[in-house]
Amino acid sequence: METLVAVVVVAFLLFTINHSHCFNHHRRSQLQRNSLCAELIQPSGYPCTEHTVETKDGYLLGLQRVSSSHGGGDKNAKPTGPPVLLQHGLFMAGDAWFLNSNEQSLGFILADHGFDVWVGNVRGTHWSHGHTTLSVRDKDFWDWSWQELALYDLAEMINFVYSTTNSKIFFVGHSQGTIMALAAFTQPEIVDMVEAAALLCPISYLGHISSQFVLRLVGMHLDQMLIAMGIHQLNFRSDFSVRIMDSICDDEHMDCSNLLTSITGKNCCFNRSRIDFYFEYEPHPTSSKNLKHLFQMIRKGKFAMYDYGLLGNLKQYGHIQPPTFDVTSISESLPLWMGYGGNDSLADVEDFKHTLDDLKSTPELLYLDSYGHLDFILSMKANEEVYSNIIKFFGSRGSRGMSTSF
Repeated sequence: METLVAVVVVAFLLFTINHSHCFNHHRRSQLQRNSLCAELIQPSGYPCTEHTVETKDGYLLGLQRVSSSHGGGDKNAKPTGPPVLLQHGLFMAGDAWFLNSNEQSLGFILADHGFDVWVGNVRGTHWSHGHTTLSVRDKDFWDWSWQELALYDLAEMINFVYSTTNSKIFFVGHSQGTIMALAAFTQPEIVDMVEAAALLCPISYLGHISSQFVLRLVGMHLDQMLIAMGIHQLNFRSDFSVRIMDSICDDEHMDCSNLLTSITGKNCCFNRSRIDFYFEYEPHPTSSKNLKHLFQMIRKGKFAMYDYGLLGNLKQYGHIQPPTFDVTSISESLPLWMGYGGNDSLADVEDFKHTLDDLKSTPELLYLDSYGHLDFILSMKANEEVYSNIIKFFGSRGSRGMSTSF
């Protein structure tokens, strides 16, 4: 039963709630849903358009473009401010930036400050659109990790926004979105398209992760179990997964009420009044290979490419060890802002300091001792405590069409 518990609980690795039955009652329909623009952004009064980006390996990614609610309601209105790309974390998608009120959600706040907001959605999430030849039922569709998300998905989204707007872009990433960014920023051609970047809960090393729950799953080799069992897609919105979770919480007397804190660390300012609404959208699928890559980072303490084993690495990379992403190679000319929390059990402070030591540049930092992993995107106080600092940071590097006043 311990293995079964582990398989299900990983669904909540970066997002879960304090009510064991809410996921069952409020999970998203398996039927095709409307676009993110039509379902979440336009109903809040913000003009929004949908775009599709094709990666070099054939994945079709959804991108949304959002402008200010003060533009008269024209959904085709073109923003005049500088472009900013928002990149979500693991088990999330672009909706993560719009789940609180207009005054508390970073996506809406940036639009109202004049930014040309672009919302990224990586492969496999609900707002992306599959593949040119593969079905989501195909094993090969899920043959990727954050390595491909960085070097294919993020690279293509940055290039698309840069080409469409004819402007360097600002970037904001959270959690896995920061892993993707730091890996991508080791590529000079990508940095050339970025004006500045803000990283929330930055991760490039995971060797000091303090979440005992996650460490237990790593020790159990859950990632290897999943792949050995032929489970390549981690989609926890299936009826089967919901029934298993209910069974664990009810029959096994597991304390599901404390699951969030045990995984992410204590979140001081998480808006619990909107839990039911959050679960209309979260969690999104990812691949078992992605989970395995993250667990490799925890075991080895390295910011490296996916480890295929001795022979696999020789075939894939020409070396017996996977290459590392060299954070020291990130251009000193790229302005960085980083926000991190004292209660974050996933983006540990020691690992964060390792990242800082590797960087040639000196980023602007915001440390909030009471913040956990989810507070940086879902805190009721994030506007005043976090987002105002990001906007001022971006504003100091280009003020075209945007307001930095609060």
